[in-house]
Amino acid sequence: MLVLCFLFACAFVASDATDLAKFITPCRPKDTACLKSSAQKAVPFLAAGIADLGIETMDPMTVGRVNTVQAGLHMDFRDTTVRGLRNCVVLNLRRLHDKTLLDLKCSVTLVGEYTLGGQLLILPIEGTGKYRIRIRDIIMKIILDVEERIVEGDRYWHVSDWKHSAEDVSKVEYQFQNLFNGNRDLAKTIHDFANSNWREIFQEVAPPMVKAIVSKIIHETFKLFDKVPIKDLALE
Repeated sequence: MLVLCFLFACAFVASDATDLAKFITPCRPKDTACLKSSAQKAVPFLAAGIADLGIETMDPMTVGRVNTVQAGLHMDFRDTTVRGLRNCVVLNLRRLHDKTLLDLKCSVTLVGEYTLGGQLLILPIEGTGKYRIRIRDIIMKIILDVEERIVEGDRYWHVSDWKHSAEDVSKVEYQFQNLFNGNRDLAKTIHDFANSNWREIFQEVAPPMVKAIVSKIIHETFKLFDKVPIKDLALE
C-alpha cells in the first residue's frame, strides 16, 4: 500500500511539473513562426503571474525606485506602477546556438511619485509629487545569453547575461503634478515643451526606467527556466 501511494505521488508530481508549462507550445529552434506564436500565447499568462512557478504579477508591475542622474537631470521615481504589459506584441523570437533574441512592442502607463531637479534638455525643471507617463508602442529588443545546466538528469536553460535596447517609440505623454511648487504657468511651459519634444526627452532620460522594467520582466521569466526543463519548452 505504501509503495502504491509513493508511485501515485511521483506520478502526480511529474504530471504537475509538465502542467506548469502547459501554456507553452514546444517548437523547434529554427521554426521562427512557431516560436513567435508560442511566445505570444505565453505573454498574458506570464504577465498575470504564475504562483506555482513563483512568478510575480507583471501587469500591474511595481518598480520600487529609480534614482539617477541622466543628461544633467536628477530623477527620483518611487513606487511606480506599470500597466499594459499583458498586451505586449511579440514581433520576433529567434533561438541561436547560445542566444535568444526577442523583439517586443508594448504600450504602457507608469504612475507613481517623482522628484525632478536640474535641466530638461534646455529648460530648468524642479518638482516633487505624483506623475504619469504614457509610452505608446515602444519596441524593445532583448538579447539573452543562454546556457544549459543539468539537474537530476533533466536539462534546464540558464540565462547568464542579457542586454536590451529601446529601438523606437510612437508617442510619449508626460504629466507631473506640483512642478515648481505648484506654479501653473511654469508647469504649463514644461508640459508643453516636454510633450512637443517627447522623443528627444525620452531618449535622454528614459533608459534607467526602461532598464528597470525590462530587468524585472527578465528576472521573473528566469523562474520559468528554473522550474521547467527544456524538454517541456522546446523540440530538439
